[in-house]
Amino acid sequence: MTIQGITEDDIANFLAQTPGFFERHAELLATIQLTSPHGQRAVSLQERQMEMLREKIKGLELKIIEMIRYGQENVAIADKLHRWTRAVMLTADPAQVPALMADELKNQFLIPQACVRVWGVKPEYAEQSFAQGVKDDTKSFATSLTMPYCGVNSGFEPVSWLDDPATVMSLALIPLRHGVSSPAFGLLVLGSPDPTRYTADMGTEFLMRVGELASAGLARLVPAAG
Repeated sequence: MTIQGITEDDIANFLAQTPGFFERHAELLATIQLTSPHGQRAVSLQERQMEMLREKIKGLELKIIEMIRYGQENVAIADKLHRWTRAVMLTADPAQVPALMADELKNQFLIPQACVRVWGVKPEYAEQSFAQGVKDDTKSFATSLTMPYCGVNSGFEPVSWLDDPATVMSLALIPLRHGVSSPAFGLLVLGSPDPTRYTADMGTEFLMRVGELASAGLARLVPAAG
């Protein structure tokens, strides 16, 4: 809208740069009428400001509720991770750790299927089931992973290690290693019939932490890093 060369933007800029205008012309505040967003009735400037303030407060309340919900979810995840870590640490027999680790992950995080394979183990664990049936290609693939793989089941060998591989639609493959630059000595496999449970675009920070803790819990099965 333009009035004799003056645009609405000109008026808005003038009012923004002249804070004392309405102090000198207070009578205008009582006469300004605006349309309420909650119907077509006219309201005063003060009423419209109150409506805008209430809407802003409502928006802030929703954000606070969302922050509280995220906080509660994070606490719940931290509690589950604590219980899983504690169970692993309390397992005295190293040979029992892989199976317990997978079972506790399934129980704590409602993961349908999980398993662990470890290679290059100490001689006393060489005959254990968790140290069997891993091809060299899979070992090389695990070492090549700089972060967990999350995505669709594309016929990866590790899926065959799970109890019901035919039902797995998405999976996470988490390498186990002594350190970031060390070759992998194992693989943690999580599988789900839900194709959206593990996707290529999901964040992997939590799975990386799980991998680090799992690596520490399973380090007793393999020779110390040289």
